[in-house]
Amino acid sequence: MKNFCAFLRGVNVKGTNMKMADVCKVFSEAGVQNVSSVLASGNILFQSDKNSTELKTILEKTMSQHFDYEAFLFIKEEEEIKDIFKNDPFPPIENFHNYIFIGSEKVEETLFEEFEKSTKEEGEQGKIINGIFYWQVPKGQTLNSTFGKVLGKKSLKDKMTSRNANTFEKIINKFEK
Repeated sequence: MKNFCAFLRGVNVKGTNMKMADVCKVFSEAGVQNVSSVLASGNILFQSDKNSTELKTILEKTMSQHFDYEAFLFIKEEEEIKDIFKNDPFPPIENFHNYIFIGSEKVEETLFEEFEKSTKEEGEQGKIINGIFYWQVPKGQTLNSTFGKVLGKKSLKDKMTSRNANTFEKIINKFEK
């Protein structure tokens, strides 16, 4: 059995509200084991013998049917999550947020292109490492920055999701318990 985390897109924002206990129950009913959540933003830890592609298909369908919404989720194995966190090129800086974007193949290139075209806040940075887009932005500017506004585009909604680097750290810590 491998450890996984499913990163759900668009949970508890813009009217898509769900309790993580209910989400965990749906995951368990879909056949995965040892299900738990980290924070209320849709980070579900579980174990399975299936691969990420199979799990994505099964869990998106189950979530969509149960909660009556179009579910998008991205599944990573424990080791992938640890590597992604370890590769964050931006050290933590006071008054800045570090975000990590995961999604469908090549979405990081689209994100980087959009980032390059955007007007930058002072100190704002973006970089791709091993197929993952990392973004550092001043606190309070996440949604106000030019790039932050791009992230809400409908054309991206099924292609990626992001988490603060602190969330990745919490997920890794929970895996290790």
